[in-house]
Amino acid sequence: MIQYILGGILASLIGLLFLLKLNGNKKNKKNEIRDECVKSSINGDLRSNGDTDIIIVGAGVAGAALAYTLGKDGRRVVVIERDLTEPDRIVGELLQPGGYLKLIELDLQDCVEQIDSQRVLGYALFKDGKDTRLTYPLEKFHSDVAGRSFHNGRFIQRMREKASTLPNVRLEQGTVTSLLEENGTIKGVLYKTKSGEEINAYAPLTIVCDGCFSNLRRSLCSPKVEVPSCFVGLILENCKLPHQNHGHVILADPSPILFYQISSTEVRCLVDVPGQKVPSIGNGEMAIYLKTMVAPQPVASTINTLAGALYKVFCASPDQARKEMREACFDYLSLGGVCAEGPVALLSGLNPRPLSLVCHFFAVAIFGVGRLLLPFPSPKRLWIGAKLISTASGIIFPIIKAEGVRQMFFPATVPAYYRSPPVE
Repeated sequence: MIQYILGGILASLIGLLFLLKLNGNKKNKKNEIRDECVKSSINGDLRSNGDTDIIIVGAGVAGAALAYTLGKDGRRVVVIERDLTEPDRIVGELLQPGGYLKLIELDLQDCVEQIDSQRVLGYALFKDGKDTRLTYPLEKFHSDVAGRSFHNGRFIQRMREKASTLPNVRLEQGTVTSLLEENGTIKGVLYKTKSGEEINAYAPLTIVCDGCFSNLRRSLCSPKVEVPSCFVGLILENCKLPHQNHGHVILADPSPILFYQISSTEVRCLVDVPGQKVPSIGNGEMAIYLKTMVAPQPVASTINTLAGALYKVFCASPDQARKEMREACFDYLSLGGVCAEGPVALLSGLNPRPLSLVCHFFAVAIFGVGRLLLPFPSPKRLWIGAKLISTASGIIFPIIKAEGVRQMFFPATVPAYYRSPPVE
């Protein structure tokens, strides 16, 4: 009987030791798997760190808020942001009351404090000289609940600062170039640091929040994005709006214009420009557009061309043809009547028609040739007359080319930015 009892005890001890050994093997295997999934690589040399649960790409509104929320839940979060300096953009400057309630829910409501944010209680609409106010229905909410308008960059920096106060949230500056995929599963990201070093970062979960200009979205999906128009923004300083604590919407032609305060002294103006693209400031397209499409207005082009031509004609020159052109111009203007009124109307801006300018300019040249050939033409005078016409052409045509032939003579054919093709 005793041997059966001892045998049972011995068997139980052996079974217990076996279970403990099996459990230890499972834990070791689990740790190996976790360390395999959570690791980083620098210049191709892998190293295990095992300190990241989630990688978030982008530290904008979504990325910073998500990092703080997940960090509060105890997750170990790494946020990779292309530029951690304060952004200067015109997006995300007006937070609706529903958005403020979400900030309260996420314990982020203090991020709109200390950034000179302005309360927004509704909108004011303007059309054809009339206006009406639309107020948010906030009666059932706490008095602090309202919309907020602010500098987007200040708001984002406050959210980043709050997320980084958590010990398990780490913000890194780097540009994510691609997602790391194995067997159809995203394992992490490849990113380049500020110094140019390429790093493979791994985590069980990767969340992409890199905004509307994402370079990763194409690897996940191919959405068809239609851009009917673009906003062009400017800041008005010390400008008072008609309705305090309200966004202002002007129903203009062809598209709306928005005004709202973003600080106690600044008002944001957003002009909706129809079309899928506006000229870029960064690569110089805007400067070219302003010079070639906006600046050459009819009056300005005519005056600029006339001023340039008159300067070259009136300046003394040893060239015989230029001398004759100068004399012809003086005598032509001395004739009075149309010969004087026409050029003066062009110079004074009363006549913006470029064709009139060209006609008067060549009338001066032909008048000069006539003076040379009368009363008796000679080979020398014929030669000087031909040079005079050539000189006149050499003066006027380069100036017209610089101003733009289409802009001066065919302004209706100059392309513009439309929401849809222009109506015939």
